[in-house]
Amino acid sequence: MKRVFPFRGYVGTSLVVIFWLLNWNLNGLRTQWAFFPLWLGFIILIDALVYSVKGNSLISRIKYKFIGLFLISVPVWWLFEALNYFTRNWNYLGRQYFTDFQFALLASICFSTVIPAVFEVAELVGTSKLLNKINISKEIKINERKTYFILLTGIIMLSLILLLPEYFYFLLWLSLYLIIEPVNLMLGNKNLFNFLAVGNWKPILSLTTGALICGFFWEMWNFYSYPKWIYFLPGVNFVHIFEMPILGYLGYIPFSLELYALYNLINGSLLKSKDEVINFNDVKIAKTN
Repeated sequence: MKRVFPFRGYVGTSLVVIFWLLNWNLNGLRTQWAFFPLWLGFIILIDALVYSVKGNSLISRIKYKFIGLFLISVPVWWLFEALNYFTRNWNYLGRQYFTDFQFALLASICFSTVIPAVFEVAELVGTSKLLNKINISKEIKINERKTYFILLTGIIMLSLILLLPEYFYFLLWLSLYLIIEPVNLMLGNKNLFNFLAVGNWKPILSLTTGALICGFFWEMWNFYSYPKWIYFLPGVNFVHIFEMPILGYLGYIPFSLELYALYNLINGSLLKSKDEVINFNDVKIAKTN
């Protein structure tokens, strides 16, 4: 069946072009108002591409609930900002021009795009013929003992971050997943363990690849922005791609899993929804007890 490229795709493309040009070519403060429409355009464009490939997408399936992805994204990223208070791995040039309230408000609007961007690109990656040719059938079943072991490992990692951040800061991008995902499993929320139990690695491959792609665009669009973020990663501050040290991009891989786990914790436990937000093309999944 012939797919059509929806009108929203042209709207998204226009937003990307207009606000990319504005953000990189205007002088002075501009990213605080150009960041959101730039990434909103990116999200809408990717959604349109997904729809044109398989006839459905996040927007077409969950409709008004799509706004919930933006709302959930805000507290999720502020959690990482709270942990960065201890690690000091990134800070914002231009922060001094805003009051605390202004910064919190403007930053929250920008942070709202994180989860929808990663989830949209993950779903687009899931339609890739190359990804679908990858056949990993290794089954990993997580029993009760393993669940508590993973949870304890995550707690230990988080403790090391808080106690010795200069040495263990890199665990920030894995510790939360090892804490939250076992909790999701115990609560019956959506989780990646149920996919792995039947040897289905596609969701993990889609999420991690999607986050790496988003990471490239985050770092590229940030490079000529102002305000902008810069990094300090002890031991790996060499060979930068944009502001990010090349080894720092590895953090985007587990970061995608943390976003998925945190979203499902909020969506399942607080909002009482058991729906799967990302359509991984009808992949196999183990039943939740």
